[in-house]
Amino acid sequence: MEMTERKEKILAAVVEKYIQTGEPIGSKALVDSLGLSVSSATVRNEMADLSDMGYLEQPHTSAGRIPSNQGYRYYVEHLMTTCDMSPSEKSIISSKLRESSGEPQSVLEKANNILADLTHCTAVSTTPSEAQAVVKRIELVPIGTRTAMVVLLTTTGMLKTRVCRTDKEITIDIAENFYNIAKQYFIGKPASDITIPRIQTLALSLGEKALTMTPLLVALCDLAEMSERTELLLEGQSNLLGHKEFETNAFELMEFLRRAEPLNRIFSQRTSSDSPSVLIGKENLFRELQNSTVIFSKYSIGGHESGTLGIIGPTRVDYARLIPSIKYLTDVVGIILSDNMED
Repeated sequence: MEMTERKEKILAAVVEKYIQTGEPIGSKALVDSLGLSVSSATVRNEMADLSDMGYLEQPHTSAGRIPSNQGYRYYVEHLMTTCDMSPSEKSIISSKLRESSGEPQSVLEKANNILADLTHCTAVSTTPSEAQAVVKRIELVPIGTRTAMVVLLTTTGMLKTRVCRTDKEITIDIAENFYNIAKQYFIGKPASDITIPRIQTLALSLGEKALTMTPLLVALCDLAEMSERTELLLEGQSNLLGHKEFETNAFELMEFLRRAEPLNRIFSQRTSSDSPSVLIGKENLFRELQNSTVIFSKYSIGGHESGTLGIIGPTRVDYARLIPSIKYLTDVVGIILSDNMED
């Protein structure tokens, strides 16, 4: 059966009306709203064809029809006219994002807050991947006679700290020696170079300094390893409880959102274009999300793809509005984090 221009017009109208109302759409409502020069019976026949083609479904309790996952997919790829944010909306969002401290986690938490409020869905983001991060700063801050804080800052803006105890008193000379070693061997180099074998080799060349420096360098190695792990940030989980699509599996969905591993798998997927990725219903890997839509986009820092920002919501989301909104937010996050990296 062929997808004609009239069928496309009817499918787009069903999707958009259903997104707006949440109620099954009948043929008479479409004739009235579209101003078609055909009868309600003709539209009903076209809707029956769209059902046979897999684009519409008919709930048991209603004569009206709703979009199927396949119908939403066809709409997103072929029929949707995106609704971009206004210049004033963009300006407000950009200003709010720049109110954050500038550190990646702070910027992403603010972005999540904005996205959850904007979409009434659950916002999800991942902190920058450190795969290509370069060490920007290493410091040793004495906080007690034999206690100090080791600080690691990378070019992605991720700041990691660890408190370390030593057997000897941490003097100004020791702090300076630690900085000089860090500057010579690690600053300006990939964070992935800071490994236990590297620390062991370095300790052998330090002579009598090795006893004091080794625990500090091991703490630095732990920070480098920590910085390679991306963190998952969520906001607005309770928003999903307001969508009737989740009335039957709300508890299961809430439990799923507590699990970092599957969410990381979803949001770390590579994308083939600059456009946000859209996973609708059963396109999602996990059973708990098969009544959901996931939309996410990648942000870049310094030209390198670094992390993800997106939403989890019902399949009945306003794709035309949300896709460009998520893209804009992701772009601004990348710009802010790139600017901070250069500071």
